[in-house]
Amino acid sequence: MVNMKYISLAVLALALGLTGCAKDVAEEKAAPTPVAMPSTDYSLVTPTVVNAGEMPIWKVPGVPESAEAYYGPDSYHIIAQVQDENAVPPSHARAAGGALTWIFTDDGKHQWAANDRGQDGCSYIMPDGQKIVYTSTRDNMDMPVGNWSSEDDYPQGAELYMADIDGSNVKRLTNNKVYDAEIAVSPDGSKIVFTRQIDGKLDIWMMNGDGTGEHQISFTDDWQEGAPFFLPDNKTITMRAWKRKTPEEKATRKMTLMTVFTVDTDTKEITPITDDAWMNWAPYPTPDGLHYVFVRPLKDNPRNWEIFLGKIAGGEPVRLTFNDSFDGFPSVSPDGTKMLFTRSTGKRFMSDLYTHVMDISALNVGPQQQ
Repeated sequence: MVNMKYISLAVLALALGLTGCAKDVAEEKAAPTPVAMPSTDYSLVTPTVVNAGEMPIWKVPGVPESAEAYYGPDSYHIIAQVQDENAVPPSHARAAGGALTWIFTDDGKHQWAANDRGQDGCSYIMPDGQKIVYTSTRDNMDMPVGNWSSEDDYPQGAELYMADIDGSNVKRLTNNKVYDAEIAVSPDGSKIVFTRQIDGKLDIWMMNGDGTGEHQISFTDDWQEGAPFFLPDNKTITMRAWKRKTPEEKATRKMTLMTVFTVDTDTKEITPITDDAWMNWAPYPTPDGLHYVFVRPLKDNPRNWEIFLGKIAGGEPVRLTFNDSFDGFPSVSPDGTKMLFTRSTGKRFMSDLYTHVMDISALNVGPQQQ
C-alpha cells in the first residue's frame, strides 16, 4: 500500500507536469480523479468503549507484543518496537528488550520489519513518509545487551540510523558506543532530537534532518532528561526528567518522581510545566501545540498507570484511560484524531503489552487553523 501511494502521487505529479508542457491537449481532457490516500479500514477494526469514562479504542490486530508506537504523516502507518524472534533476546527475564523496528497500519492490514538484527529501542517516521529513523544495537552486538528500562544498564552501543521506510538503504547517524536513543523528528523534517547518556548522565542532543550538525541542547548536572518530542513550531520540545539519585536513594526503590518540561531548542531555555512532585512520564505534544498526553500512576494505587491530557500552559489534566492496569507510551496522530498507547493485557504489571488506538477526535487537539 505504501508503494502504491507513492506511485499514485508520482503519476499525479507527472500528469500535472505534462499539463504545463501541452496545455492544449490537457484542456481537452477531464480533470484527473483525486488520489485516495490510505486510511483505516473500519471493516477490520471496531472502536469500542471498553471502560467507563474512556473514548472508543481498538487493539491493532495481528501485531505481536509492541510498545513506543508513533504515527507517520498519513495518520495511518505506525512505527513501533515489536517483539521479534530475530532480535537479540533480553539480558534477563525482567529486562526490557528483544524488540525490532516494525512498520504497520492501525487496522493491521499491512506490516513489515524494518530491521533484522540487534535490539531496537525507539523510532520515528520522517515527515515525508518515505524514510525512518531508529535506535539499534545492530552494529554493536558484541557489547553487553543491557536493559532499556534501567538507567544504570542502558544498552551502550545503541546508535541512531536512518533508512527508507521498507528498511533498505540504512545510513548510520552516530558512532560513539554510548546510549543514543529516544529519537524524534520535527514536523518540518529539519531537525532530529534524541537522548544521549555519557558516564550515566542523560542529556538532550539535536542534529539536522540529514544527520549533520550534531550538538547538545541540555546541560544539567542534577537532572536526567529524555523522551524529547517537537511541538508544531519546530523549535520547542517537551521532555521528561528526574533528579539523579544517590546510591542510597536507589536502594530504597521509591518511585522515581518526574517532571515534564518544555525546551526552546534555539535559546536552550527549560521551563517546567508540571509541579505536583509526582511521576509525570512519557509526555507527547498534540498537533494543536497547546496540549500534551502523558502518563501518571494513580496516587491511591501507584501500580495503576493511566494516561492524561495536560495543557502546555499548565492546569489540572484530564484523565483519558480508566483501565486497572498499565497504560503508557501515548502519542497522537498528526491529524489529532487518534492516540496510540500501550496497554498491558496480562496478569502482571507491564506484562503482555500491545499497541492500542483511541479515537480522540472529540478532544479537538488537531492542527490549529491559520
